[in-house]
Amino acid sequence: MNKGIWSGVAAYALWGFFPIYWKLLQHVPALQLLGHRIGWSFILLTLYILASRQWRDFRSVAFQRKTIGIYSIAGVLLSVNWLIYVWGVNAGFIVETSLGYFINPLLSVLFGVVFLRERLRPMQWVPVGLAAVGVIYLTVTYARPPWIALSLAVTFGLYGLVKKLSPLGSVYGLTLETGIVFPLALAYLAILQFNDAGAFLRDGLRVDLLLVGAGIVTTIPLLMFASAAKQIPLNMVGVLQYLAPTIQFLIGVFIYREPFDHTRLIGFGIVWLALVIFWVESIVAHRALIQAIPEPGEG
Repeated sequence: MNKGIWSGVAAYALWGFFPIYWKLLQHVPALQLLGHRIGWSFILLTLYILASRQWRDFRSVAFQRKTIGIYSIAGVLLSVNWLIYVWGVNAGFIVETSLGYFINPLLSVLFGVVFLRERLRPMQWVPVGLAAVGVIYLTVTYARPPWIALSLAVTFGLYGLVKKLSPLGSVYGLTLETGIVFPLALAYLAILQFNDAGAFLRDGLRVDLLLVGAGIVTTIPLLMFASAAKQIPLNMVGVLQYLAPTIQFLIGVFIYREPFDHTRLIGFGIVWLALVIFWVESIVAHRALIQAIPEPGEG
């Protein structure tokens, strides 16, 4: 159990420190960074599957028409999410990107109601409504909707919805997703290199290593998370998922000095309160469900 918890903490902590990594490549356009992240992630994941002798299993479950169709949608959603995130970080909106991942769990619950006809418990509507109030408040104070946060929450929420309907595990799934969009990414990067517009092999060894490393920093937390998910309860995973946006938020405010006045604090505070209520309600409901299960020999 302890090993699983530490693997989960490490995974979400690494995701939380992503802004610092992308800031090191701030001069590279976001679309080009996306191409490298997709390309190197697919290559490294494929090498991992080959090295762990899982290729036959992967091929048997992945290369089916229905599976490829589902993961094509997932690959597009994930690519859009990655693009918005990298652009937002390097454009100076780290705090707003963190808001997107704070909102995401509540939006995912709402998607479950809309698309999967899941039913919410009465108290679950309270945090969903509070989150909406927080977004509306931030829209008024920003004098614009928090588009980056909303775009990240929606694309990742839809991605999670598609993944819920998909048959593969996290490693196989990401390998197939990145593999499907890999030809487009490779063609785009090749065109850039041909036209002397690519950063790879032109901006120095440090940049080259960071671009290749985009695949490493994507796959390592994923493998850690896959390991953790098998060893710790789902409610613990739910708690740990807030670690990443919390670290991102702190990085944006205290390292990169992004503006965060009292009006934004109120808006974020409403969303944070919604998450606390959502978390507490989930724990109480889970405990009540366990207590309702009869002991062996009862009934």
